[in-house]
Amino acid sequence: MLLTDSPIGADDLKTRIKEISEELKLVISGKTFDALLPPLLFAIVNGRYQVTVASILAIALAVLLGIIRLARKQPLRYAVGGLVGVMVASGIAYFSNNAANYYLPRIATSALLVLAALVSLILGKPMAALTSHLTRGWDLDWYWRKDVKPAYQEVTVVWFLSFVMRLALQVILYRRGDVVELAWTNTLLGLPVTIVGLILSYLYGIWRLRNLKGPSVEEHREGKLQPWEGQTRGF
Repeated sequence: MLLTDSPIGADDLKTRIKEISEELKLVISGKTFDALLPPLLFAIVNGRYQVTVASILAIALAVLLGIIRLARKQPLRYAVGGLVGVMVASGIAYFSNNAANYYLPRIATSALLVLAALVSLILGKPMAALTSHLTRGWDLDWYWRKDVKPAYQEVTVVWFLSFVMRLALQVILYRRGDVVELAWTNTLLGLPVTIVGLILSYLYGIWRLRNLKGPSVEEHREGKLQPWEGQTRGF
């Protein structure tokens, strides 16, 4: 059930689904295959051959994805970022002669996310608000309003707990040293969980902003007085 104050009609539901689809494209568009395919290839090849072969093929795939983007005149930033990530991870695994170490950068990233979310809550500048500001470019002072900020703070708390759970699971699997389990777990905890998390964050955020009865970004920017329509699109 969606979080709303009244039943949702068919047209409203279609509109909400379209909004969610556009929001997801805004956040994750362009980096899916660059992030997912090389690590999976590494795990599959490592299961049959050795770390050296798996590392070479993972890097080659990352390069190929970059060439494909270049040929299609698509932005290269995700491909370059993916290539650098694969090279660093492959280098760690190769020089340590331990395939499980390929996933150390991802574990480190999870640890940094836990720390960043915690610090943002302690400082009263929730990560969800900062992420939204960087993505959308909305006025930063709008996020810190007493009738807006709680929505972003609550979402950040949920993010923090999910980051902690992901980090704990990654560390447990890393200590077990099962590369295939690490690969599939990191894949499932990556894009699929991100999509679900973004959808739930968006739905809850819009509902919470409506209940806080604060102004929309535009109403805040224009200095409008109550009654406000409130934020109806975007979080």
